Amino acid sequence: MREITPNEVSKLYDCICELSDYHNTTSVNFKGYYPLNPYEKTLESFEAALREKESYIAVTEIEDRIIGFCKVDIKGEIGKLDYLVVKEEFRGRGFGKELMDWAMQIFDQNKVRHIEVKVVDGNKTIHLYEKYGFRMKSHILGIENDG
Repeated sequence: MREITPNEVSKLYDCICELSDYHNTTSVNFKGYYPLNPYEKTLESFEAALREKESYIAVTEIEDRIIGFCKVDIKGEIGKLDYLVVKEEFRGRGFGKELMDWAMQIFDQNKVRHIEVKVVDGNKTIHLYEKYGFRMKSHILGIENDG
């Protein structure tokens, strides 16, 4: 596992595509609505956040192939676990835990006191976050208008 530079952000494309596919199959109420933004726009925002030192991104690789990544955002004492993705074929092998451990270490090093993570309703990986002490704080209701 290693942190990436802004110039490497495009290598995350496959992972965010797979994440959207996962959300579209697991989301209880919003199947088919992902991605919310075009992938290129998302990657551009990642690159800008890394350049501005607002975010950190770590990747897990096997034979130079990115199989997962974690993105965290930090503003003062507030941290956001923005993305944690492991490609489906590599799940259940501890890579998610490894990325989560990295994220928690980054939050600790930056003296973050409040950490948030948003999870798509229906995502079974919520148990990973609960192992780290995360608890339901609120429900965010949404509506998507097609017109």
